[in-house]
Amino acid sequence: MPGLIGKKIGMTSVFSAEGRALPCTVIEVGPCVVTQVKTMEKDGYSALQLGFQEKSEKHTNKAMKGHFAVSGTTPKRKLVEFKGFSDEYQLGQTISVDFFQEGDWVDVVGTSKGKGFQGVVKRHGFGGVGQSTHGQDDRLRAPGSLGASSYPSKVFKGMRMAGQMGGDRVTMQNLQVIKVIPEHNLLLVKGSVPGCKGSIVLIEK
Repeated sequence: MPGLIGKKIGMTSVFSAEGRALPCTVIEVGPCVVTQVKTMEKDGYSALQLGFQEKSEKHTNKAMKGHFAVSGTTPKRKLVEFKGFSDEYQLGQTISVDFFQEGDWVDVVGTSKGKGFQGVVKRHGFGGVGQSTHGQDDRLRAPGSLGASSYPSKVFKGMRMAGQMGGDRVTMQNLQVIKVIPEHNLLLVKGSVPGCKGSIVLIEK
């Protein structure tokens, strides 16, 4: 799907025409530079490689410097390929936030906040025992039985247990574009998107 790269700014709320308060996320979208054009004849598929955010020359290796020099742009921090662009774009061309319009429906892809090692109550929403009777005093947030002992004598894969939580690639689907502010490269989408403030997200039509 065609889309752009952006940075999550934070959350706020706006009022609709009916006077309802709509929670929305502010995303700085682009400007994204076309750093490579993939074609069916040369690469076997059609796609656009877009670059976002400036990166210092000092922290860019020679191979990537040459890659950016071909497209006539400065080094970029994030490169992502998008398929499905219908228009013809050239190397070095800039795509800004006005690629989206108010009322569009988009999917936002990001990396969720890392929570570290968490128990089953926080990680999977287990309820816990609730009562500490019959000598039950220190196992209120334990997961309980994980399976039978004699058969199958093992813990099946996928069992909900304590472990690393967060830091996963998450896609929020069907978020409506509430407002587009081209002069500041800002996009307001209804609802929340994964990631912390300042994290990179992908906005796909």
